[in-house]
Amino acid sequence: MPRPILATIHSAALQHNLARARQAAPDALVWAVVKANAYGHGIERVFDALRAADGFALLDLAEAERVRALGWRGPILLLEGVFEPRDLELCSRLGLWHAVHCDEQIDWLAAHKTQAPHRVFLKMNSGMNRLGFTPERYRAAWARLNALTQVDEISFMTHFSDADGPRGTDHQMAVFRQATQDLPGERSVCNSAATLRQGSDPAVRGDWVRAGIVLYGSAPDHPERTAADWGLLSAMTLSSRIIGVQHLQPGDTVGYGSSFTADRAMTIGIVACGYADGYPRHCSTGTPVLVNGTPTRLVGRVSMDMLNVDLTSVPGAGIGSEVTLWGRSSSGAVQPIDEVARAGATIGYELMCALAQRVPVALAD
Repeated sequence: MPRPILATIHSAALQHNLARARQAAPDALVWAVVKANAYGHGIERVFDALRAADGFALLDLAEAERVRALGWRGPILLLEGVFEPRDLELCSRLGLWHAVHCDEQIDWLAAHKTQAPHRVFLKMNSGMNRLGFTPERYRAAWARLNALTQVDEISFMTHFSDADGPRGTDHQMAVFRQATQDLPGERSVCNSAATLRQGSDPAVRGDWVRAGIVLYGSAPDHPERTAADWGLLSAMTLSSRIIGVQHLQPGDTVGYGSSFTADRAMTIGIVACGYADGYPRHCSTGTPVLVNGTPTRLVGRVSMDMLNVDLTSVPGAGIGSEVTLWGRSSSGAVQPIDEVARAGATIGYELMCALAQRVPVALAD
């Protein structure tokens, strides 16, 4: 039989989370962000569940081609824009909208020969200091784009650095509003955190919100708020089985480096999942896990292909028992991915995106 590990993508959860994003930002259009292969879930697997979105946002042309190949005829936005002049030819052919964040991209547009003008999203660096024109240069960039026959409609966007924390968005919104004052065009400023926390405020939400991690059931501001607090459902379950059992006596150690020492008689289960499957190696003793739907913990180090769980408090568990690393168990109990990520000193985004190719994936309701 195949190795007993499986990632399950839950279509009903994706649909629910998209509806939750709409509810959080009434009257706004919603981009379903499917970059990084839909945060590790697979563009083809999530497409039907997310096709009620108003558009799909992603990074590269290959992903855009995949979305078009699935039959999507609505807006697709390249969040980082194009990377070289010839990319604009494919934007014309596929009808892609794209971000413009630097002078070179405007130069490429000016030299581009097209019969169909492009829809662009002019990006402002309002404080994130990643991509975008500074506020001082923003209107000049708009004027250059507005003068091009290759450009049809210009929209405005920025990205928040602290929407998930106490600093918030006010400082960036003030800069964005001042620089875009009186300029005609739609606005897109809210990422997942801002959508959930401030989407009800028409002064913040703008015309388009960019729903990313919220679609996949992770809380963008964890641990302040949990996915359950926001009414989100886990869209990915990583599950496995117990493939071995060991009975420990006080003083026995577990795994590489003997990082865990039993202080009493214990039973541990060996699980067919390791860091080569995408489970974070930094997760250590105490990381939460479900066995047969019952909460327990990891013990010792995560290996390439296996990890160890405490079965002492899970009566009846043994070889073949279900292990839920994150997501929803068959009993309905949930192990939030954000809790696992926190134990590994990372975020749920990384766990989703790091799912290894060798892990089989199934689609379910």
